[in-house]
Amino acid sequence: MVLTDTHTHLYSKEFDADRAALIEKAMAAGVTRFFMPNVDSESIPGMFQVEKQYPANCFAMMGLHPCSVGPAYQQELTVAEHWLGKRKFTAIGEIGIDLYWDKTYFEQQQDAFRTQIGWAKKYDLPYVIHSRNAFDETMEIVNEFNGENIKAIFHCFSGNVAQAEQVIAAGNFKLGIGGVVTFKNSGLDKVVEAIDIRHLVLETDAPYLAPMPYRGKRNEPDYLVLVAKKIAEIKKISLEEVAAITTQNSVEVFGM
Repeated sequence: MVLTDTHTHLYSKEFDADRAALIEKAMAAGVTRFFMPNVDSESIPGMFQVEKQYPANCFAMMGLHPCSVGPAYQQELTVAEHWLGKRKFTAIGEIGIDLYWDKTYFEQQQDAFRTQIGWAKKYDLPYVIHSRNAFDETMEIVNEFNGENIKAIFHCFSGNVAQAEQVIAAGNFKLGIGGVVTFKNSGLDKVVEAIDIRHLVLETDAPYLAPMPYRGKRNEPDYLVLVAKKIAEIKKISLEEVAAITTQNSVEVFGM
């Protein structure tokens, strides 16, 4: 059984004390592929270090997170594009719009998002979307690139069935499903039930959004198994089937 975590911050300082042990534990549980989104220029060295330590298992993306978009966002974009021209990455990410914490730099977030989707086209890479309290604003920009046939993952999808169908209709998109699917009354179980599993990929977003029964605590790489088990329960199929199908879905996005 091979499980794929399409979104994990393994380089986060929250894992500095026991990172190796946690990765080994996850791999023993069948989680053997980890895709790491970048946040900003400060997260790059740590991400590269994890990738260097686990070259067969951990794969880096490059991008500027919307919460890192501020007065100096153009300089941050310059750093990110420098690296895109220097070496290979699995995706542009994570990118998008976040209006949960602060709307001050909304226009700058829009500009950064458009710019980075453009990189996905330029470098023939998929992209990974971060959207919080900004579904309509995010999809407005995504739809500007309709017809470009760019693959993408809508990370941490937590919308309703109609919104899920809207994302899928936008093109070669997968929905990233993580720990929220295990939360009581999240409604995400209804989305997973209604949507064909070929549109889904698994993620932890570790160290954030731990599934039940660890909600509110540090999310860990092996907890992806709990997400997969919940989807298996909803879909009434085996854990092994969930692992095989969602891993194949990740291959369709990342090409590896």
